[in-house]
Amino acid sequence: MQVFPEKSTNPEACLQLLLFADQRPSSKEQIGEIRQFLEKLNCEEAYELQVIDVSQQPYLAEYFKLVATPALVKIFPEPRHTLAGSDLVAQLEHWWPRWQRALEECCCLDQKSLPKASKSPQIANSVTSVAYVAELIKLSDEVFRLKQEKEQLLQQLSFKDRIIEILAHDLRSPLTAASLALETLLASTQNSRQEKESPQVTQAFKERLVQQARNQIRTINRMITDILQTATGPSSKLLIQPSQLDLAHFCQEILGEFSVQLQGKSLQLKTDIPNDIPLVYADPERIRQVIVNLLDNALKYTPKGGTLQVSILHRTTQKIQVSICDSGPGIPEENRDRIFQDRFRLERDESHDGYGIGLSLCQRIIRAHYGQIWVDSSLNQGSCFHFTLPVFHY
Repeated sequence: MQVFPEKSTNPEACLQLLLFADQRPSSKEQIGEIRQFLEKLNCEEAYELQVIDVSQQPYLAEYFKLVATPALVKIFPEPRHTLAGSDLVAQLEHWWPRWQRALEECCCLDQKSLPKASKSPQIANSVTSVAYVAELIKLSDEVFRLKQEKEQLLQQLSFKDRIIEILAHDLRSPLTAASLALETLLASTQNSRQEKESPQVTQAFKERLVQQARNQIRTINRMITDILQTATGPSSKLLIQPSQLDLAHFCQEILGEFSVQLQGKSLQLKTDIPNDIPLVYADPERIRQVIVNLLDNALKYTPKGGTLQVSILHRTTQKIQVSICDSGPGIPEENRDRIFQDRFRLERDESHDGYGIGLSLCQRIIRAHYGQIWVDSSLNQGSCFHFTLPVFHY
C-alpha cells in the first residue's frame, strides 16, 4: 500500500479512501487526476487516500469484490461506497459533498455517544481492520490449500500401504509357481547328469516348465508395471509412442502366449480376426498392456470348460474395434461404469488376487490413443470388453 499525506490535522475524523489500480498507463493517469482533484480541495476537508496495487494486494481486491480497476472505495464513514469506471474524477466530484456530510454526521454522533477523551474505534481502525480481513482471507485460502495437500498425501500413503499388501500377497503365487518350475527343471537336469535311476524327463515336459516359468515372470513384470504407472495418479499425462501396428498379427502373437493358461482351464478360444484389417496407429507396448489385462480378467472369471472369444472389427474408416468376451459370471449393471474407476473392485473379487487398477489403466491408455473402452455384460452370461483404436493413414 502507498499512503498519500493526510489533509487534516485530525486524522481520526477524515474520509478514508482506497484507490485500487494496476500498472497500466491509463490507471496511472487516473491516479494523477484524482490526486490533482483532491489537492484542489479545501485543506479543512480531511481525507486519507491509500493507493493499492492489485497485483501486490489481490486479497484486498477480493475482499471488496472488485471486478475491474481502477476503482475508488470509501470505507469510512459507513456505508461503504465503490466508484468504478473511466470517469472516476467526475463521479468523485459528484459524491464528495455527500461524503463530507456523512462524515460530519458520523462525527457528531460519536461526540454525543463517547466521552471526550475517547476515540472511536471505528474511526481509528477502519483501514487497519480492512488489512486484517484481507490477511485473514489470504490465510484461510492457505489453510484450505494445505488441507487439500494433506488429503492428497494421506491418499498417497494409503495407496502405498495398499501396494505393500499387493506385493506381499499377489506376487507370492507367481513367484512360487516360477520357482517350482525352475527347481523341477534343475532337479531333472542334475538327475540326468548323475545318471540316477529315475524316470526320464521328456524334452516336451522341460519346454513346458520353461514356458510356465516365463509366463509367471511376465505376470510379475506386468503387475509391477501396472502398479508403477498407476501410482503416478489418474490426473497425470500418460505418455505414448504410437507407430503403425498390424493389430491382427499382434493379437495372434499375444494369444499364443496364453496357450498354456487356456489349456490349464480347458477353455475354448474362438477368434474372428480378419487378415485384411487396416493398420492402426498405436503404441505397441501400451496396447499389449490393455489386451493382456483384458485376457487376464477373462481367464480369471471364465469357469473351467468355458469359452473366450477375441474379435477385431473394422468399425469405421477411422476406427478399429477389438472385443474380448468371456463366459463368466458377468458384471452387475450398477457397477458397469464404476469398474473403470481407480482401484474399484467388485465385492466378489475381494478374495481374488488383484488390486483393482487394471481396468483403470486400460482406460487411460485407450483414451491417450483417442479411443473408447466400454463393457457389455449380463449376469451369468459373461462380459464383453470393447475398445477402439485409430486407423493408420499414410
